[in-house]
Amino acid sequence: MAKRTSLLSSVAAAAVLLAAAAGGALSAGLGETAQASTNGTLAATAGCGKAPTLSSGTRTISSGGQNRSYILRIPDGYDRNHPYRLIFGFHWLNGSANNVASAGYYGLLPLSNNSTIFVAPQGIDNGWANTNGRDLTLFDDISRQVENDLCVDTSQRFALGWSYGGAMSYAVACARPTIVRAVTVISGANLSGCNGGTQPVAYFGIHGIYDSVLNISMGRSLRDTFVRNNGCTAQSPREPSRGSLTHITTTYSGCREGYPVQWAAFDGDHTPSPVDGSSSPNDSRTWTSGEIWRFFSQFASTTPPPTTAPPTTAPPTTPPPTTPPPTTPPPTGEPGACTATYRTVNTWPGGFQAEVTVANNGATTLNGWTVRLTLASGQAISSLWNGVNTGTTGSVSVRNADYNGTVGANGSTTFGFTATGNGATAPSGVSCTSP
Repeated sequence: MAKRTSLLSSVAAAAVLLAAAAGGALSAGLGETAQASTNGTLAATAGCGKAPTLSSGTRTISSGGQNRSYILRIPDGYDRNHPYRLIFGFHWLNGSANNVASAGYYGLLPLSNNSTIFVAPQGIDNGWANTNGRDLTLFDDISRQVENDLCVDTSQRFALGWSYGGAMSYAVACARPTIVRAVTVISGANLSGCNGGTQPVAYFGIHGIYDSVLNISMGRSLRDTFVRNNGCTAQSPREPSRGSLTHITTTYSGCREGYPVQWAAFDGDHTPSPVDGSSSPNDSRTWTSGEIWRFFSQFASTTPPPTTAPPTTAPPTTPPPTTPPPTTPPPTGEPGACTATYRTVNTWPGGFQAEVTVANNGATTLNGWTVRLTLASGQAISSLWNGVNTGTTGSVSVRNADYNGTVGANGSTTFGFTATGNGATAPSGVSCTSP
């Protein structure tokens, strides 16, 4: 991401003023339209089944009496009958929607495997002061425009951002708890206000232990709001020591079912791209993208199936045959049709990122798949997305996630992971079976 250095001192200087100004203004600034969006039920949106008029790229929208903009990214091969996950990525102070989009929406775009619609809104004055709730209104208006035109799973809405963008994501979690399923706040603070802030939302906070712009205590305070709201057991999570060049991720215990709280502290300063084993941030090598994707993708859809009306034609009156049906179950895929191909995406001292392509080389659909592989000595999976793994070292199996188990004839899907250890040695015994 084209980030970061020019904004550090300005964020620090603005933090106290913005927190005070935004906090008192939000409750009076939301009109009936914005409030109405919090009262929806879980369902596929009005855009499902429609030929879309929106396309990927920069879009303009009238919001709160002002012309605003956002960048939209629609999945390749968009299916108007398939409800998609929706993720908002908020930029940092003096950043832009274009910065977020060009860097793959905090690295989640390449992990999404065309399962997600992405939105990068543009803040006024390149920030998220949220004066009189104007940026929450923008969130509502963009959501409405997108969902009226595209097929969105309303139980799969998410938001994330770094620094000022993290503050705006926190504001969304506070004010729109029935809209967003989960948020991730990277190096954030209460700069955009917290209107409400009493209902549960799944929450992932990430912060550097010696953040010189927004002290880690600010990030802990945001986290603790949702530790309380989500009914988690209070604790003081372990954090890495200075000079360790590592991160420690803690999942809180005792949280309400479906409302986890996760906290990752890293040995570093104010950055969205820390790298274990290095003091130099790097977008392509950071562990944050994989952990955020895994956190978001753990939530299963709760959208009900389409309510297709029953047929009105009377059933046939011919009695059913008395011959018992065959007891052999139908095949779910051709033997040997499922194959798995491994490749190393990135390597760095002490770790690597890998991807496995699951392909269906047969003429019938695969309904479920499992990949097995044996990691080399010293290698251990630290995060995995687009699949569910059993084991992290040695012999590991990965089965499909809920959303990518069906692979059509001559089709494919992928899962990826980051791991510690030397990435120069590929795993052995890579195989695929279905189901």
